Amino acid sequence: QVPLVESGGGLVQPGGSLRLSCAASGSIFGMGWYRQAPGKARELVAWIRGPDFTNYSDSVKGRFTISRSYGKNTVYLQMNSLKPEDTAVYYCNKHPPDALYWGQGTQVTVSS
Repeated sequence: QVPLVESGGGLVQPGGSLRLSCAASGSIFGMGWYRQAPGKARELVAWIRGPDFTNYSDSVKGRFTISRSYGKNTVYLQMNSLKPEDTAVYYCNKHPPDALYWGQGTQVTVSS
């Protein structure tokens, strides 16, 4: 098992930006960022396979960018033009997700 640790969340105003980081203790080919808003199911936001094959949910396409650093075993999620509806706990996991890899996530709150 390769533990995953998310960081970078916080409170930001609408239109602002945040960058989330997901650190792993080893390399994982397919990685994803997921989020869960209060009262809603967890959803896939973005995923990356290999160095740069990426895909995004329609709700974040054009605003979020997923990337990775193999040397640091870290996956990032750059979030721009944030909206109140982006408020959620954000998690990273393998893509497809593995139940053993869910961490505590990092809270993102978009509010004025």
